[in-house]
Amino acid sequence: MATEASAAPGEGPAGPGDGRGNAHGARGDAADLVRARGALLDPPAGARRLGPAALREALVELHDFWLSSRAAAVGVGEGSALVAVGALGRRELAPYSDLDLVLIHDGRSRRGGREQISRMADALWYPLWDAGVGLDHSVRTVGEAIEVATTDLRVALGLLEVRFLAGDPELAERLAATARQAWRAGIRNRFDDLVAATETRWERSGEVAHRIEPDLKNGHGGLRDIQLLDALSAAQLVDRPTVDVQDARRLMLDLRVELHRRAGRARDVLQAEDAHEVVAAAAGELGVTDRFDLARALSGAARTVVFATDTALRSARAALPRRGLAALRRTPARRPLDDGVVEHGGEVVLAREAQVSRDPALVLRLAAAAARTRLPISASTLHRLAEAAPELREPWPRAALSELLALLGAGEGMVDVIESLDRTGLWGRLFPEWGAVRDLPPRDRQHVWTVDRHLIEVTRRAAELTTRVARPDLLLLGALVHDIGKGREEDHSVVGERLAGNIGRRLGLWPADVDLLAAMVRHHLLLPHTASRRDPEDPATVERVVETLDADPVLLELLHALAEADSLGTGPGVWTPWRATLMGDLVRRCRVVMSGGPVPGPSPLSEDALALAKAVAESGRPEVSIHGEGELTTITMTVAAPDRPGLLSRAAGVLALHSLQVHTADLGEHDGVAVDAFTVSPRFGRLPEASLLREDLVRVLRGSLDLPARLEAKERDYDRPGPPPAPSRVVWFDDEATGAVVLELRTTDRIGLLHRVAAALEGEGLDVRWARVSTLGSSVLDAFCLETAEHSGPDPERRREVEEVVLAAAAGGYAAPEPTAPS
Repeated sequence: MATEASAAPGEGPAGPGDGRGNAHGARGDAADLVRARGALLDPPAGARRLGPAALREALVELHDFWLSSRAAAVGVGEGSALVAVGALGRRELAPYSDLDLVLIHDGRSRRGGREQISRMADALWYPLWDAGVGLDHSVRTVGEAIEVATTDLRVALGLLEVRFLAGDPELAERLAATARQAWRAGIRNRFDDLVAATETRWERSGEVAHRIEPDLKNGHGGLRDIQLLDALSAAQLVDRPTVDVQDARRLMLDLRVELHRRAGRARDVLQAEDAHEVVAAAAGELGVTDRFDLARALSGAARTVVFATDTALRSARAALPRRGLAALRRTPARRPLDDGVVEHGGEVVLAREAQVSRDPALVLRLAAAAARTRLPISASTLHRLAEAAPELREPWPRAALSELLALLGAGEGMVDVIESLDRTGLWGRLFPEWGAVRDLPPRDRQHVWTVDRHLIEVTRRAAELTTRVARPDLLLLGALVHDIGKGREEDHSVVGERLAGNIGRRLGLWPADVDLLAAMVRHHLLLPHTASRRDPEDPATVERVVETLDADPVLLELLHALAEADSLGTGPGVWTPWRATLMGDLVRRCRVVMSGGPVPGPSPLSEDALALAKAVAESGRPEVSIHGEGELTTITMTVAAPDRPGLLSRAAGVLALHSLQVHTADLGEHDGVAVDAFTVSPRFGRLPEASLLREDLVRVLRGSLDLPARLEAKERDYDRPGPPPAPSRVVWFDDEATGAVVLELRTTDRIGLLHRVAAALEGEGLDVRWARVSTLGSSVLDAFCLETAEHSGPDPERRREVEEVVLAAAAGGYAAPEPTAPS
């Protein structure tokens, strides 16, 4: 409970070190409390380590004993009582939780009156402060406490958790009973404030289920939400939290205990580096095997709490007592939405005449109506459907398939609807394959959603693209199941192809459509991977894509839209203009071949590039041109210079020095002049002058500019702390169709990364034909098409050597060789 400064004795901003604690002595026994807590957290050799639940109970008993003993020693008795609220009041104390204490008195003048109460309060609070124990405190009469609670929502919520510790039990019981009565009586006028405070907290702390580093206490779906459910139950607006919610509470409390124990201080945010250590220390007690298992369990628990909280808030609002004219208003009318479906009181419910057990399409028809109107489905309706709705037999009736497509095509409105179906078991009944991806955490940082939520988000995005394809129905279904094969040992695209075929047949699709749906899932990564790991201008690349897709233009069109939706549904910054351009160019070339035209060859150098090459040939000096100055998202920058080893790394370094982030690098040559085209964007919204870039490039090539030192200084000045870097990884791809060898580096982004890696490759005698750089938040995926001096792919031993220098460069440990001055 929040502590407010007031005129009450013993309360206010005073803290340790002001001298009053020494006047009352007793610092030593508070230090004993801290030592006893330390022994529980770090037991001596041979002693059993307490699990999180046992440790929590032991901490509560330890603090109860110390506080009750101390209260008795300082005279807390008849007419006064010490009570706990907050974590200690709920018996949910974590190792470094603050103590929330209230000293209640009857306000009568006895034994020195308020002066005596003030001395008792000082004797309680100061030893705890002096021992370094976190403390929120107040001293009040019952009437004062209730009065403060009428204007302070946090105090009102805290008083619902009052637990007697010492002194006069009748006084403590009077406080608890009066606080609950006042809460019930005033909830109608406080409900909107309660909801507003809750939504503000959600906005500030984010979703527990989907954040890489969730706030277990304050996040949406966290412990504060469970306390909200308790408060609504105390107001007699909703039932007490269900068994599933209580299980979620235990998991998050156990996690919070282990987080405190590992950190040695109060912590509510489970950071990425903590998860592995927490699992290693308490895997058995938490019921998980690794950090991914932990993330999945936590996501499931949080989503259970979110669903319960959203449902409870709607039910509570509907149950608020009505007064005055509102009490005379008629019951809201039932507005028809579809066959057997009506809207009542702001929720979607079943019509009175609905035949639940005889209408196989009713679940999907109701869900589609809810998604279309953006209204929630009532909890009672969901439970009735879960109990009585029949199973859909294979193949589905055409009406059921039509309603499914209507639901998926509703876009934003279908997200919460499918979530509610899933939390009540109805979605898993429609799609049994969903169980393997439910609450499955992502394996890389670019994904911000669990796999099942990612599928829903991609479907939402696909609904916005249905007018671009000839088969919008298959686009929606493909989006819904494109990652359904994840969570299994095999390649998820291969597994997903089989599962998509089974799903298509169960839905009643025509055999040709079943094959098309399966092919979408099997090849949903073909276009993005080809665009980023191959040269789209290479005719062999285009022929390979066309052959893989059996020259089917409908499948190509569907995959193009699915790739965009997949990127948009992955996370911010994944779908970018340059990626759209790369993929669009690849698709355009494939369409030409599929329509019977010749395989498009590489695009010739532009007139601007040819002019640059001619100028360099005449002057021997590098030239730089910039196109797209008016658009700061993607800019094409062409660098022309006498062809020589190391030009790519130097040019990339100069671009990084001027805060330009490289997305693609296409390397060409004309009459002995290297013409390198870079697609870049300014990191800080400012575009440098081409003359400045040219000047620095000349200095680098001459050796008069120490590029590595300048980049290191820039990295120190501009890099900001972020999440801990993920392990770097190198993956090789050999394209038999084109003979290309592609090295893909997956690592954490840093200033000058492309410069360092390109320099490392050049130092190994490898020429880079082209490079693709995908920046995804703090992570990057860099692909380099390589040529060796012998124009053949490196053998396995050589590849290991290259991997070592590339990984060292990614870590900042590779020093580029000094350039040789031109003769």
